Amino acid sequence: MKFLVPATLALLAIGLLPSTALSESAVEIAKKHDLEKIAALNTYLEANPEAEDRDMALNILVDANMSMGEFTPVPDLLTQRYELQEKGPDANLQLIVAQIVRPFIESSIVSNQRDKAKAFVAKIKSDFAANPQSPQLNQFIDQLASDLYLPGVGDTMEFAFTDLGGSEVDLAKMKDKVILIDFWATWCGPCIAEMPNVIETYNKHKEAGFDVIGISLDEDKAALEQFIKSNEMLWPQYFDGKGWANELAQRFGIGSIPATFLIGKDGKVVASNLRGEALEEAVTKALAGE
Repeated sequence: MKFLVPATLALLAIGLLPSTALSESAVEIAKKHDLEKIAALNTYLEANPEAEDRDMALNILVDANMSMGEFTPVPDLLTQRYELQEKGPDANLQLIVAQIVRPFIESSIVSNQRDKAKAFVAKIKSDFAANPQSPQLNQFIDQLASDLYLPGVGDTMEFAFTDLGGSEVDLAKMKDKVILIDFWATWCGPCIAEMPNVIETYNKHKEAGFDVIGISLDEDKAALEQFIKSNEMLWPQYFDGKGWANELAQRFGIGSIPATFLIGKDGKVVASNLRGEALEEAVTKALAGE
C-alpha cells in the first residue's frame, strides 16, 4: 500500500499532478518535465533567435541539462549566454564568473571538452584585458580553471626525477605496471587519514605489478623522511622542498591534496582521487587489464 506525502496530495487536489505520476519516482517525474522543458525552449529559440528573453531561456536550458546530468550541450549553451553579455565597463562580472565561467568549466571537465574550456577562458581574459577589474577577474578565473589542467582519464603523465633515496625514477620506463601517483604532504590531514589505505593496497598488490610514486609537498625534509620511515612507505618519493610551489604539482595543476591518479599498464590515467575501497577495486581491475 502506498502512502501519499502531503505535497503529493496537495498537487493532486489542485490538479497539477496527474494520477499516473503516482507510479513514477520523483526523479523520473523531474526528468520528464526537464525533457519537455528543453524541447519547448529549443523550439522557442529556433523560432525567435532575437527574443528579448533569450538569455533567460538559455539559462533555464543550462540548468535543465545539468540537473539531468547531460553536460555535453552545456558549454555551447553558455557560449551563447556569454555572447549576450555586456563586455564594457558596465559588465556584470559576478554573473559572468558564477553563472557562465564556473558551470562552463565544470561541465567541460565532465564531458571531456577541456580544450574548449581552455579556449573559452583565454577569450574571456582577452575580452576583459582593458577592464579595471581584470586582475581580480583573472585571479578568480585561474582558480576555477586550475582543474582543466589536471590529468584526466586517457591522459599520460610524463616525468622523471631522483627520489629521496637517490634512485632514478622515470614514469615512461614503468609501462606494464599499475601505478598510483600520490600528491600529498605530512601536514595534510586528509592525506594522512588516507595513507593507511594506500599502504595496505600497496602491500597487497606490489608483487602483482602495482607501485606507488609519492609527490611530497612538504618543506621539512627531515619530518618527511621520519614519517616515511615510521610508516614503512617503501615507494619512491619526489621532494623539492617548495611546498605548494612543488614543480610537479605546478606542472599538473594540483590545487588541493590529496590528489591521486591511477596509471594503467598502457601508461594512461584510468581514474583519479580514489579513496578507501574504491582504490583497492580500481587497482584490482587495472592489474587484470579490465
